[in-house]
Amino acid sequence: MYPLLTGKLKIEQLTVAIANLPPKLSGIKLVQLTDFHYDGLRLSKQLLKEAIAVTNQAKPDLIVLTGDYVTHDPTPIHQLTVYLKQLYSKAGVYGVLGNHDHYYSYSKKTVTDALNEIGIQVLCNQIAYPMGVELALIGLGDLKSKQFQPHKVMNTLDEKIPRIILSHNPDTAEILQQWRVDLQLSGHTHGGQIVLPKLGVLPSLLPSIRRHIPQPFHRWIPFFSNCNLIYKHWNWASGLHQVGNNYLYVNRGLGTYLPGRWNCPPEVTIITLKSKV
Repeated sequence: MYPLLTGKLKIEQLTVAIANLPPKLSGIKLVQLTDFHYDGLRLSKQLLKEAIAVTNQAKPDLIVLTGDYVTHDPTPIHQLTVYLKQLYSKAGVYGVLGNHDHYYSYSKKTVTDALNEIGIQVLCNQIAYPMGVELALIGLGDLKSKQFQPHKVMNTLDEKIPRIILSHNPDTAEILQQWRVDLQLSGHTHGGQIVLPKLGVLPSLLPSIRRHIPQPFHRWIPFFSNCNLIYKHWNWASGLHQVGNNYLYVNRGLGTYLPGRWNCPPEVTIITLKSKV
């Protein structure tokens, strides 16, 4: 993707306080990457290399990837993993799949196998404990692919155990309110790609302005034809949100669809966890 259409990479940093987080885990650092859409068009090698370099420079304790490694054809995952295998953290790299990673019937296996081969553990309605048993990392199946089955894992956890949830689609935060979620990490939205000052993300405005835009221009506007099908809560398009008693962070991602990003740069997120006093 041409840099003019993508914009410069931005590093977002946040600190999240978690109840019952043991003092020995206070201060651990996570880095989140998402929505690569590595297909030769939507993500440049230059931006990908920069994102990986920034991630490693942060010296994270844990790296998490929240889906959409490819766009349609899953075979570019083998080129993407050449770069992803350069990621390093003390406790490893974990990920979940997104809706585009299920595009074809064989996509899930192709993407999962390729990531596993380089040591990235893909979680699908599973729990891992990369930082020890006092902090659970839960990876959920994708909502749009009908792989989302949170009850299989959420009901097995002791309510006192802190947990980080990886779920590609932020809409799942609405469903997950019935369980404790200290921090949900999601992608999927690309931040809306076009953010209008004082008005918000373009997709949230489209229903009201659709009739004023000539049909020939519809295909050039991201999410125009099916924005409500792609995503429901556009008010959660990026950043940190409180959903009931839970917290959700939405990363704007790295990949870019035409006509590009405006006021919505690609993102690497550095997250520090601390014990809630």
